[in-house]
Amino acid sequence: MGPYLVIAFFFGLSAGVIGRIKGSSFFIWFLIGFALPVLGTLAALLYRWERRELRRRCEECGNVVAMSDQVCNRCGRDLEFPNEVLAPRRA
Repeated sequence: MGPYLVIAFFFGLSAGVIGRIKGSSFFIWFLIGFALPVLGTLAALLYRWERRELRRRCEECGNVVAMSDQVCNRCGRDLEFPNEVLAPRRA
């Protein structure tokens, strides 16, 4: 049981670091990588890059959200297709 926990910890650590580099939560990807060692790290590698996604501004409150979001996470307004698109976030 001891060697498995060490291996699972390092797979969790690698999944967490990869997930964080791609713009997601380190802790969530750590848990996925720890619970499913090989599959969790593979999923983190195949996960999309959050930082490369185009963004748009909410017309109601001015919050900048990802282009794929359908609802503003600040004011809750349904977002229409924008006239103006913002550049992706930089690292």
